[in-house]
Amino acid sequence: MENIEYTRRHSRLYEQILLSYIFQFFSGIGVLISLTAIPIWGLQFWKLNEPNIYTSLLSCILSFFASTIILRNLFRLPGSETVAFILPVTTLAFAFPIGIILLTRLSYSIQVFFTGFLVTLVWCFLGFFLGRRYRIFRYALLPFGEAKELDNMHGALFSVLQKPSLEGQRFNAVVADFRSEEITATWEKFLARCTLSRIPVYSTKKIRENLFGRVKIDHLNENEFGSLLPSASYEFLKRCIDLLTSIIILPFLTPFLLLLAIAIRIESTGSPLFIQDRMGFRGRTFKMLKFRTMYSNLKGSSFTHSFDDPRVTKIGRIIRKYRIDELPQVINILLGQMSFIGPRPESYELSQWYEKDVPFFAYRHVVRPGISGWAQVEQGYAAEVDGMKVKLEYDFYYIKNFSFWLDLLITIKTVKTILTGFGAR
Repeated sequence: MENIEYTRRHSRLYEQILLSYIFQFFSGIGVLISLTAIPIWGLQFWKLNEPNIYTSLLSCILSFFASTIILRNLFRLPGSETVAFILPVTTLAFAFPIGIILLTRLSYSIQVFFTGFLVTLVWCFLGFFLGRRYRIFRYALLPFGEAKELDNMHGALFSVLQKPSLEGQRFNAVVADFRSEEITATWEKFLARCTLSRIPVYSTKKIRENLFGRVKIDHLNENEFGSLLPSASYEFLKRCIDLLTSIIILPFLTPFLLLLAIAIRIESTGSPLFIQDRMGFRGRTFKMLKFRTMYSNLKGSSFTHSFDDPRVTKIGRIIRKYRIDELPQVINILLGQMSFIGPRPESYELSQWYEKDVPFFAYRHVVRPGISGWAQVEQGYAAEVDGMKVKLEYDFYYIKNFSFWLDLLITIKTVKTILTGFGAR
């Protein structure tokens, strides 16, 4: 093998230092302390017996850490690198410790908190805009198979190689369609040289998953079911979070649910609740609760055809648009039948239909169904089989990447959905 070495993009020492989270965190903390603690308590502020140092300043540092680490992990997920996340994430990161301080009646400095919040906000905005060009990944594509079909998209740049050489250019990774029969021994040696030069070599399947947030499903032998099994430890933690959250919010939610139920009953005859058998966790059916949004005396197919469906009531149109009709499912969450985040549960009738036409449909039941999910925030509502296949690809991506950060991203996008009405049916 020829002794040829390539250089990976951002692999030089100064690049690794400047782009590392550790450097960015400590430099940001230095700015934060310089603009908050030092102007108030002086250069040797840590020597003072000042309680605000341990409440306000420490809380600001923890909030700064929370803001930066959350944004860093969110921006790594498909379609999530947007400046719109910075303000809500930073606000919540500071609101949490402030709430604890107010509840415990500890002393605090409003000046330190306000300045710390502004510094964190500006730091995150600067990091986003100044680092944008460095976060764009450059991929070198082998000119065979599906790799030729990839275009510049989703914050990534692709360059198709004309010969087995990087020709002095630096890339973050090399992408190849390993199933292509056109790859010759010369190109295989080139991929080996890239690996020895510490340049990652990815399959087109992996890159498509990372960019589109979907796991392609064609044949059984193309899916590693072991890699799709969710984390058992996070599954337990997620259930604890669901249980605790539902116990806390249900007492506050109940008066609103009762008023809405009365309004639905006044507008049209019939029960305000729509109770239906749905396919749930591990393929078990359960009674899913939601507010009735249709007239009881009008019949139709198993799903809503459009937003202008005549079966939908006036109140139904509103609560469908903002997903308010799903709120009774907090009770399903309390009972362990659902989660706040997960693949949407389908009716038993539709599940039987989909399983005949959609490969591996039943595998989506490996996690608890949710009020909102990755498919809903990315695709919206899908009823036909073709749309369901895409939805299933999103669901498989969620299962394969089952994590706190993905759930957090879905939560943020769900709030956006509620405010904008995207995905309403």
